[in-house]
Amino acid sequence: MDRRFTTDTGSDVVSIAERVGAKVRELPDPPGLSWVRDQVDRRTTDGRTTRMSAALADYVRRTWVQESDAAAALRAATRDRPGADMQIGPDQGQLLGWLVRTLDVRRAIEVGVFTGYSALAVASALPEDGLLVACDVEPDWTSVGEPYWRQAGVDGRIDLRIAPAAETLRSLLDDGQAGTFDLAFIDADKTGYATYYELCLELLRPGGVVAIDNVLWGGSVADPGNTDPDTEAIREINRIVTADDRVHACLVPIGDGLTLATKRAG
Repeated sequence: MDRRFTTDTGSDVVSIAERVGAKVRELPDPPGLSWVRDQVDRRTTDGRTTRMSAALADYVRRTWVQESDAAAALRAATRDRPGADMQIGPDQGQLLGWLVRTLDVRRAIEVGVFTGYSALAVASALPEDGLLVACDVEPDWTSVGEPYWRQAGVDGRIDLRIAPAAETLRSLLDDGQAGTFDLAFIDADKTGYATYYELCLELLRPGGVVAIDNVLWGGSVADPGNTDPDTEAIREINRIVTADDRVHACLVPIGDGLTLATKRAG
């Protein structure tokens, strides 16, 4: 789930954001900020990744993002709720839909539904007889998305399981469904990531893909002074995936960082 500040920016908001940013850059650095600024400047000047300014983010959304009326309405319904920054952005939702279509996904898993935007993105790209097993523990969140799933006509493709995700995933394995899923999207409690990854990998077929969100964790993973449990859990899953010879993996710097790992045959 996206930890960035996101909004549907118009030119006036972008202008304000840029002016505020210029003023902030004139202020003396509080403790720790100089390290973050150094990393941003280094990344930009090295030319490896284009810095996403507010204006550029607005351009990307205006030019590239395509979403249904139901998806846009769900984002709007989530925007003012507590924890709204946990929702993925529409650009990432579009990427998930692209993955579903490109991989010819018929059976998918989602670990962490929140208000259901990513579930809507995946289910909308599935064939009519496709299935998304969506795992969450908070019905107050998932209930926000259900009317929009119905609006989009994809509610029949979503099997919502309100229970701890590890229990749901193990129950699928117990039911003999190992190796029968094409895609898994993990975007839930960070300390559970390693467990979810192992269970999802077992449920995926060879050639299936596991997508893991928030693997950059707002930049905290690169700050040696940050050792909170969530940051350490993200570092752990990054180490696990990059060392795992069962998958071919890459990191896509979209949103808060998205790992894509393809399960190898054998």
